[in-house]
Amino acid sequence: MSDKLLKVDIQMELKEFDLDVDFELKSGRLGILGPSGCGKSMTLKSIAGIVTPDEGIVSVKTDVNDTYFDSSKKINLKPQKRNVGYLFQNYALFPNMTVEENIAIGLPKDYEESIVAQMIKRFHLDGLEKRYPRQLSGGQQQRVALARIMAYGPDVILLDEPFSAMDTFLKEQLRIELANSLKDFKGFSIMVTHDRDEAFQFCDELIVLDKGKIIAKGDTYDIFENPRRVQVARLTGCKNISKVEIIDDSHLKSLDWGVTFEVSEKISANINHIGIRAHDFAAAEKDDVNAIDTQNSTVMEMPFEWEITLENGLWWKCDKQIDEHEFVVPEYIKIDPKDIILLED
Repeated sequence: MSDKLLKVDIQMELKEFDLDVDFELKSGRLGILGPSGCGKSMTLKSIAGIVTPDEGIVSVKTDVNDTYFDSSKKINLKPQKRNVGYLFQNYALFPNMTVEENIAIGLPKDYEESIVAQMIKRFHLDGLEKRYPRQLSGGQQQRVALARIMAYGPDVILLDEPFSAMDTFLKEQLRIELANSLKDFKGFSIMVTHDRDEAFQFCDELIVLDKGKIIAKGDTYDIFENPRRVQVARLTGCKNISKVEIIDDSHLKSLDWGVTFEVSEKISANINHIGIRAHDFAAAEKDDVNAIDTQNSTVMEMPFEWEITLENGLWWKCDKQIDEHEFVVPEYIKIDPKDIILLED
């Protein structure tokens, strides 16, 4: 079998900005993370053929090469000609069709009934074959939608913020179900989301979009650990970000918090911000490296953590047990030099 490759290199003029997305995916699950309105869903729709970019190319290579879109060669396959499955936010099940009818809807008229039976079994829908979508739970609806996609053997599965309208409990449950459902999928899957937890949990590789442009791409863990840019740090959940003034190769001053910090790597001239994750602080003594006075802090109790806001605006999160209701803030807290994230705009 030849090496697999999904190539997307598209440009499109939109009302708010120009979309310019260029990436290749060889395997695994890709996440596209970004705020609302940054071009995430437009990228998916361009791959699926729902919208047409102004120029560029969308191609997939599995056992054969298939070009979905190539503006230079005037190739633009219709959505039904592209071997792509699109999981919409509301799953888009047909309300007047049963589970088995919904699964079969994308198959040719002369399909083998065993295909539907296989999907029923694979997605744990036994006993639900004759039910209608309104009679199913959210998780069951998701599995039916995935079974419908998988029934025709797509090369690419596109997931358009599939959990955005759900409450926290259902969202966490369905994330696990979705990951399990796609565990054995041999093709490409792409999820767009504005939720950092979804991206971290689901995706092997990550692209971060901002106003139609890719501002970071690579291994998901690497991007979370070293975001490099301010907007990437924000989107991956860094709560403390400040402009800085560089003092020397290993020291800088936070202009927002009024604190001088020592860092563990050489500071390059293009660094103009730092980030500190709220969980990375620890109790300290006055003379410790990067010790910060906590006088006049504000403490908020959450079910499983304390949220401490220092007088200068720094935010510290400290884990707690559900039955703990008292917390004494130490006089000083510190941040390890290696945990200070160097950032540029």
